[in-house]
Amino acid sequence: MQSRVLIVDDDEVFARTLALAISRRGYGVATAAGAKAALALLETQTFDAVVLDLRLGAESGLHLIEPLRERLPTARILLLTGYASIATAVAAIKLGAVQYLPKPASVDEILAALGDAGCAACGDADVEPVAEPLSVDRLEWEHIQKVLAQHEGNLSATARALKMHRRTLQRKLAKRPVRA
Repeated sequence: MQSRVLIVDDDEVFARTLALAISRRGYGVATAAGAKAALALLETQTFDAVVLDLRLGAESGLHLIEPLRERLPTARILLLTGYASIATAVAAIKLGAVQYLPKPASVDEILAALGDAGCAACGDADVEPVAEPLSVDRLEWEHIQKVLAQHEGNLSATARALKMHRRTLQRKLAKRPVRA
């Protein structure tokens, strides 16, 4: 039986390209541009794995993990994002995602992260931790993301907690995350 993968990403070109690459490797693939479209697909189809983007327009992909987990209890959920942080990775795993990858990620990395699509609880214990410490800029980015998550995305409350001007915080958040 062919494994089926659902790709939930609001970037239509990326979703189509990833779907094509995954289907060429022998998987059945469907795409959805947002949470509503993904949940609508689940009414008629079932999937072994889900590749979920963190930012779905104005929505957060984190909010979609629980409904996906309810409807697809054995599916492996991979959170894929261009805005990687430890805080969102931890939140995704706590909600039921089995893996978290920063963009850009290759199709091989995505499929490796999904592993055995039929096993929701499987993990790869052989993955080695990163030996190099994080840069100071990356530590700052991680701390900002943690405080932002604690304040449920409220920029004003986060800026107050960080004792930072709100515009300074917005400017830091508008930048891409710094490499480790």
